[in-house]
Amino acid sequence: MIHRLVMVGMSGLFLAGCSPTHGLKPIPPVSGPYRLGAGDQIRILTYNDPQLSNAFSVSDAGTIAFPLLGTIEAAGQTPEGFASTLVRQLGSRGLLSKPSVSVEVTQYRPVFILGEIQKPGQYNYLPGMTMETLVALAGGYTYRAIKNPASVVRTEGTPDGRPLKGRLSEETYLAPGDVITIYERFF
Repeated sequence: MIHRLVMVGMSGLFLAGCSPTHGLKPIPPVSGPYRLGAGDQIRILTYNDPQLSNAFSVSDAGTIAFPLLGTIEAAGQTPEGFASTLVRQLGSRGLLSKPSVSVEVTQYRPVFILGEIQKPGQYNYLPGMTMETLVALAGGYTYRAIKNPASVVRTEGTPDGRPLKGRLSEETYLAPGDVITIYERFF
């Protein structure tokens, strides 16, 4: 009996070492307020000036083309910070007296899921989204899926701006641009 328990324990350790996420550290949580990035859709409302109120897309370069101001850097700023940038620019150039501007995100950058999932692909990010909610949007796991853990490549909020690969569980909060891989079990 003891021999059997030892063999089961040893095989469990062996299989854990074969896990596709073996050696990956848990992905650190996203901290701080939401920051704009390429692919975000935003709406800018300028009080008492409907000609300066419109929907914009943040370009691959992280900018938007704003009327009267030209190309303005949006990436890396919070929506509130970007609104302040626009107020400063409009005021300092004398284009509006006491401008009042608000910025809201109407569509976030997508997240991606691939591997053993019913409908792999690109999905719209939603604030507070976890891996579990993304899996639900993607139609659930296939019968061969390893449900927990999965891996993620994250580019949002990484310390040096370079992509970071890590492990995540179903309860882990996602960030816009995350690429999640659900692995296949072989038995």
